[in-house]
Amino acid sequence: QVQLVESGGGLVQAGDSLRLSCTVSGRSFEYYAMGWFRQAPGREREFVAFISGRGESTGYADSVKGRFNIARDNAEKTLYLQMNDLQPEDTAVYYCASPESAFSSGAPDMQDTYAHWGQGTQVTVSS
Repeated sequence: QVQLVESGGGLVQAGDSLRLSCTVSGRSFEYYAMGWFRQAPGREREFVAFISGRGESTGYADSVKGRFNIARDNAEKTLYLQMNDLQPEDTAVYYCASPESAFSSGAPDMQDTYAHWGQGTQVTVSS
């Protein structure tokens, strides 16, 4: 059974930084692309960032480009999201996600590409 567990969320002030983590268990990690999504109150869940299986390719939503950095440690089976210069509009529940197959051809910024999701971690940014 594949399990994804996020951690690292919290309450911070505008301009602060946070690093989210997502640990994966129940299968191998290295060959699977991974994604981060977020859902703000009253809004649809949206794409934040993705990273390829070996980390050679990444992509970001325009709203976080230049402030957020996605990374992975395949030996530790852990995905990270470093979030800098946080703003109130970044307030959301953040989810990590993984596709069912290491050979998934789905678009990395689409939720339908991902079959496995964590429970989410709350990030709240005060102004």
